[in-house]
Amino acid sequence: MKKISVMLLGLFISCLAISQTTTPYEVYAIKYGSLVHDSLAVRKENDSVSIDFMVWLIKGNGKSILMDAGYLYSFVSARDFDMIDDFRPDSTLQKLSIRNEDITDIILSYQHLDHVNNIDEFPNAQVWVQKDDYNFFTTTAWQKGGVNSEFNRKEVRKLIEVHTNGRVTLVEGYNKEIIPGLKMFPGSRQPVLPQCALVKTDLGNMALASDNVWIYYNSSFVTPAPTFGNFDANGYIKSMQRMQMLVADEKFIMPGYDSASFSKFPVITEGVIRVR
Repeated sequence: MKKISVMLLGLFISCLAISQTTTPYEVYAIKYGSLVHDSLAVRKENDSVSIDFMVWLIKGNGKSILMDAGYLYSFVSARDFDMIDDFRPDSTLQKLSIRNEDITDIILSYQHLDHVNNIDEFPNAQVWVQKDDYNFFTTTAWQKGGVNSEFNRKEVRKLIEVHTNGRVTLVEGYNKEIIPGLKMFPGSRQPVLPQCALVKTDLGNMALASDNVWIYYNSSFVTPAPTFGNFDANGYIKSMQRMQMLVADEKFIMPGYDSASFSKFPVITEGVIRVR
């Protein structure tokens, strides 16, 4: 009887530990810039959407996780975006009293410079990248006949350096839980699409869509995002259809750039919302 009691106690402690590691996360969107022209045409000239650039903070379970790291406007290629109200993505985190060194993890959803450029500004962050994406970005894309539209060699060197410093974890597989309560879903493999992050929140699963869904229009009408270097339109559609099945409410499929997000959810401070 004593042995059984000890076993039950051990099981209880084990279950308690598991529940503690899967406490629902808080998710914040933090804007760090907007397009100068303030809009992206959707179907016709008078039907447009305002575009913001943002990073996503996933907070809980002793972690402060970023979905992508943004870019520095001082980086010459970034100026092609023609931005206004531009701030360093890391400095915008100060609005939530988050310092660079507080960031524990960065989920790299894509290798365009607005996702990867700032990864070296977070010295304690472990960077999570799909293995196939890493190999494509650092090797295949640059071989003869490779597709490297909108990729940048400086970003390749930066990601490789972070990797050689032991701060990159390569992820393999679909529906992969990389951190308790947080999963990654790779896109199409023709040759590569942005990743989607599925986050456990107190209101159910939330999908951070990154470039898979630029604006709400894309997921509402299941049409591909106008991503630079759109490799596979059907892949984008399939990715959106998966996200629709993974969330309880489609309002929790969060587009990567739609300024309407900042009027749909509670404002914490200027340029910061909590998605709930």
